[in-house]
Amino acid sequence: MVNWIWLFFIVVGFVVAAINGNIETVTQAAFDGAKSGVTVCFGLISVLVFWLGMMRIAEDAGILSKLAVLLRPVVRFLFPSIPKNHPALGYIMSNMSANILGLGNAATPMGIKAMQELQKLNADKDTASPAMCTLLALNTSSITLIPTTLIAIRMNFNSVNPAEIVGTTLIATAISTAAAILVDRWYRRSRSPLPPLKG
Repeated sequence: MVNWIWLFFIVVGFVVAAINGNIETVTQAAFDGAKSGVTVCFGLISVLVFWLGMMRIAEDAGILSKLAVLLRPVVRFLFPSIPKNHPALGYIMSNMSANILGLGNAATPMGIKAMQELQKLNADKDTASPAMCTLLALNTSSITLIPTTLIAIRMNFNSVNPAEIVGTTLIATAISTAAAILVDRWYRRSRSPLPPLKG
């Protein structure tokens, strides 16, 4: 669906530019956009490589495993339907740990593996299970301590203080995570079958 929306915007942009006789402006904007995209990507590589290296050091030092231990009670509360020692729990905790450290690119493979494991537990293969919906909500709204990607973008555009957004990002992601959990809990209760009537 999103692909069709973007295609609609592109086609409408070209049609309007052609009607107004500004097709060369659209062509120039496309080339400028591509150039900016490549420049931003190169600027992000150094910071992302640095933080991915830090993530690997944290993993080898056992920091991630300790963070996962701290997250275990939270994960058990949020995903009560997953068996205690199921592999999905490990992937979920790794995904959450990476997201908390602002390493969305490192979190993605763990999230995909977690979804694959949750699909094995899913009775209806054509419909997402409640656990899958919870994981998607958490992954999308995840609380972030260090927004590495945003810091990298700000550095790339010569921000005076690229890390000044850490505090506001922490507050915003804490609110978004709390909202995601509350909405998820509400939907779970509203969709759960009613208990049978007695008598």
